[in-house]
Amino acid sequence: MADVVVGKDKCGEQRLVSLPLSRIRVIMKSSPEVSSINQEALVLTAKATELFVQYLATYSYRHGSGKEKKALTYSDLSNTAEESETFQFLADILPKKILASKYLKMLKEKRGEEENNKDESEDDEAES
Repeated sequence: MADVVVGKDKCGEQRLVSLPLSRIRVIMKSSPEVSSINQEALVLTAKATELFVQYLATYSYRHGSGKEKKALTYSDLSNTAEESETFQFLADILPKKILASKYLKMLKEKRGEEENNKDESEDDEAES
């Protein structure tokens, strides 16, 4: 395995990964297709997840407003998910924040459109 060591555990020993392997095992076992998990696969999945999160954070920081503020914000992450083709699959997980009042207004408009479409289809059926 790799000689790269990152982080330390509670006892002060150095670890290969920073994420808790027990949590990753639980997530992996939640899939009905997985019956057993090899220790090497678990460590590699944890390391790949760490690298992915690190890349997402770095990309979002560099392409967002984080440079100016020296901070990474949720809006930087959601903008990255929306604008970057690489991270497009995260758009549903990292949606842009909107106010509750705007959301309720959008719901009302959507319901109004659905009712109009329903009325139009009923009128078309009545004419037939």
